[in-house]
Amino acid sequence: MSGSRVDLNDHEAAVELFRSAAEAMLGAAHRAGPIVELPGHGRLLISGDLHDHLDHWYRILHLARLEESTEHHVVLQELIHGDRLLNGMDFSYRMLARVAEVVLAFPDQVHVMLGNHELAQLTRRAVSKGAGNSVAFFQDAVDWVYGDESNRVTEAIDAFIAAMPLAVRTGPGLLCSHSLPAVDRMGVFEPEILERPLNPADYEGSGSSIYLLTWGRRHEDEQLETLARRWNIRTFCIGHQSVPEGIRQDGPKLIAINSDRANGVVIDWNLEDEPSPERLLRAAVRLQSIAMPDGSGT
Repeated sequence: MSGSRVDLNDHEAAVELFRSAAEAMLGAAHRAGPIVELPGHGRLLISGDLHDHLDHWYRILHLARLEESTEHHVVLQELIHGDRLLNGMDFSYRMLARVAEVVLAFPDQVHVMLGNHELAQLTRRAVSKGAGNSVAFFQDAVDWVYGDESNRVTEAIDAFIAAMPLAVRTGPGLLCSHSLPAVDRMGVFEPEILERPLNPADYEGSGSSIYLLTWGRRHEDEQLETLARRWNIRTFCIGHQSVPEGIRQDGPKLIAINSDRANGVVIDWNLEDEPSPERLLRAAVRLQSIAMPDGSGT
C-alpha cells in the first residue's frame, strides 16, 4: 500500500474516501466511544507526531506489517501541517487521504488519534508550524484543488477528523493520547471526556476538555498519578512535546515520542506487557534504521 489508490483530483472520490474512513473508525471492532480499547494480546506500533513526513510514514507502514496478522495494530497521530509548503499552500490533506485508505483496508488495526493540529483544522482555530497560519494554508490547498467543490471535500475531511479517537488504551494499562492537560488546567479538565459519548460542542473553545487533552504541555508526577488512578493506567505515552532525541522519559509515568524529526522513533510494543517508561524506552525503533524494500515509497 505504498501509493494512493484513490484519484484525489476527483472530488467525489475524495469525499467518499474521507466519509467512508470516518464510518470505519467509528465502527471499528475495538472502538469504545471516544477511545480505542485494545485486546491483551498482539502487537502495537506507536508513532508520534508525523506532520506530513512522507518518508517516515512509509517506514511506519512497512514496519507495522498490518497485512500479516489481524493482531498487528498501529497508532498514528498529528498527520497534517508539515513545514514544506508549495506555492504557499499546505497539501497535507493528501497525508490524511493516505491514512484514510489504510484505515479502510485495516479498520480494526489502524488507530488515528486526534492531535491538536487536527483539532485546529476542524475548529478553524489558527495554529502555526513557524511560517504562518497552517489552518489557512491547508484550506488554501483544498480550495485550489477542488474549486467549487471544496466545501464538500472540507466537510468530508471534517467528518474524518471528528471520528478520530481521543486515546488508545491497552489492557495492562498503557494509555496513548496526543497529550494530557497541563497541570495548571486540571481544575477545569473533565476526566470523563474519555468515558462518555462526544458531541460537537466538546470540540469548541480553548477551555474544552478535548482542547486541554490535545494541547497540554506541562505535566507533573502527582497530576499524572491522579489521572492514572481515574483511568486505571500504569504509564502514559504522548506526542505533542518537542523531543529532538525522538523519545524521552518525563517522570515515573510518562513517555514522550516524536516521529517527524531526523531522530524520530516508533515504539514496537507487545500488548501483553505491563507498561513502564523503561520498557517503552527499550522498545523504541529509530525510523531511519528501518530498511525499506527496493521500489517502495512514493
